[in-house]
Amino acid sequence: MGSPNTRVLVTGAAGFIGSHVAERCMEAGMEVVATDDLSGGQRRNVPPGCPFVEGDLRDPGFVQSLWDGGRFTYVYHLAAYAAEGLSHFIRRYNYETNLIASVNLINQSVLHDVDCFVFTSSIAVYGHNQVPMSEDLVPRPEDPYGISKYAIELDLEAARQMFGMDYIVFRPHNVYGERQNIADKYRNVVGIFMNQTLQGQPMTVFGDGLQTRAFSYIDDVAPLIARSPFVPEARNEVFNVGADTPYTVLELAEGVAEAMGATAQITHLPPRNEVVHAFADHRKVRAAFEPAPPIDLKTGLRRMAEWVLEEGPAEPVVFDEIEVEKNMPEGWRKVTNLEMAEGRKR
Repeated sequence: MGSPNTRVLVTGAAGFIGSHVAERCMEAGMEVVATDDLSGGQRRNVPPGCPFVEGDLRDPGFVQSLWDGGRFTYVYHLAAYAAEGLSHFIRRYNYETNLIASVNLINQSVLHDVDCFVFTSSIAVYGHNQVPMSEDLVPRPEDPYGISKYAIELDLEAARQMFGMDYIVFRPHNVYGERQNIADKYRNVVGIFMNQTLQGQPMTVFGDGLQTRAFSYIDDVAPLIARSPFVPEARNEVFNVGADTPYTVLELAEGVAEAMGATAQITHLPPRNEVVHAFADHRKVRAAFEPAPPIDLKTGLRRMAEWVLEEGPAEPVVFDEIEVEKNMPEGWRKVTNLEMAEGRKR
């Protein structure tokens, strides 16, 4: 698929989805340069033999320097802090990290004649009461994270019209699998549940647990993103990507417990302000890419659990840049304040 002249940049390559996309690009014969600020990822996630540059995409000078080694044919932009619920309380951080950083990268991609810019957005752009979520719906994002993602989608189309740079947008949802950051207590519910189970703690569920999501295994997502620039029908299009079947959070908890060889223990916290039902239509991505049938939830959870059990538990990381605590979910606020206070004492 790739060639010796296909040199690509993968951002967020020390993170979860980014590391898998970088790996798939290398397997396809592309020359990959990986970058990440290591705020949520780990250096060991970068595929062996892949050149790695550490830096912050919010810094326009750093972004410009990524081209010092030569032109990139494609840019795969996966770097983000994907915490939908938390984004209400870290608005500035969200827009700087997810929007401004992306604009810096788009600017340099235009200036250096990148052939195609591949961007991972999110089904958070749809908002609520739009299920199954399909690409022909008008997005109505309800949180700053979704707003930032949709703004980038719009900016890419504006850049195409003005400068002729092709793009491809993917809207993945609830992706899980090996290399996911299970220490992040604000996002990635599968990782949170597995980490809590490892530590003998109950799985924390906001509200009644009847909210539904379609949980997507990483191998159903990363390969499509990696090969997308080589699919002519994908150019300048938006695709939902992920699993088809929605499950309740309570069903997920039971599945996680089974995969971990444990008995499900659940603690209910007060409900938070979130989209209750979120699952997407995938007819468009199937027509363009003809992917293999998706991995079922039981199989995917078993694969991730094997990795998690080998890795061991992780100490939950407290996000220390909260900007607004008003109306913050009880479970986050109490723990965050306590741990921040303990940190000050130390």
